[in-house]
Amino acid sequence: MTDTPINTPRLRILLGRSIAIGPGKAELLGLIDRTGSISAAAREMGMSYRRAWTLVETMNTAFSEPLVAAATGGKGGGGASVTAFGHEALKRYRAMEDKAAASVTAEMEAFTEMLDPDYVDDGE
Repeated sequence: MTDTPINTPRLRILLGRSIAIGPGKAELLGLIDRTGSISAAAREMGMSYRRAWTLVETMNTAFSEPLVAAATGGKGGGGASVTAFGHEALKRYRAMEDKAAASVTAEMEAFTEMLDPDYVDDGE
């Protein structure tokens, strides 16, 4: 996964308790678009194909139209593509990220100074 600097807000769009789209799903969507494959995108993110597929299913269910179209595998191979609707959703999400980051720049800088620079997150 992409490392996000400490002073960058991370935007998540919720639908009930589910995250319709957030930083990880947006990255996955971009990688599917670039690679044409859910499994290749998953590998680049260091996640299992099953986890990536679950994230794609969540996005496709949360939105009024699918963001990803997948073709079944087999002799000719499968593949996946980001739909036009998926491109629009990702574009709008990235615009919201940019606006959110720009609107809290001063607060994030001040907040970052409050954090312990020696703290290391061990994932727990």
